[in-house]
Amino acid sequence: MALNARTVQPARPGLLDSLRRLASTAVAILHSRVELLAKEFERERIRVMRLLLVGLLALFFFALGAITLTIFVIVLFWDSQRLVAIGFLTLVYLGIAAGLALFAKSEAGRMARPFSATVAELKKDRERFGSQR
Repeated sequence: MALNARTVQPARPGLLDSLRRLASTAVAILHSRVELLAKEFERERIRVMRLLLVGLLALFFFALGAITLTIFVIVLFWDSQRLVAIGFLTLVYLGIAAGLALFAKSEAGRMARPFSATVAELKKDRERFGSQR
């Protein structure tokens, strides 16, 4: 009967096991956040490089076209109004430059914040762990 008094209870996890699981969970969360940050960084780097390349190509061909147009207009009005033609083209180019500068300024203000997904996930983690206290 002494054997029946002893019932076999399932082994309860000890403090060490709980700490190991907690550390494992923390490392897994940190690992996923670092992976997300790395992917966002890579995506942002590729986007910036592509934007820079396209911008430089556009600038090159715009300058080439502007030079060709300038020479054409000056030669066209060489005998009658060459100074007026040069002044007009100068004003047009300065107007285009001012418009592009304003456009670039507005685009820079509208850009999405880099790494916003990582920051949002870290904020969720902080709120989740803060509510468990």
